[in-house]
Amino acid sequence: MSSLALAVLLLLVLVTLLLAGGVGYVAHRHPALAAPLAAAGTAVALVVACAGTIGAR
Repeated sequence: MSSLALAVLLLLVLVTLLLAGGVGYVAHRHPALAAPLAAAGTAVALVVACAGTIGAR
């Protein structure tokens, strides 16, 4: 892998963790919305699915 691909992969991982943390925080502050871990897991799964689709091209 080139260094550019590794840098993009690292940024994708960081953005995914940031998104999961943000969704988990919002769900934790407002428990009526969803369970925090389920909401964060769904957000991560969505990002991974989109990244996998783009990466498969």
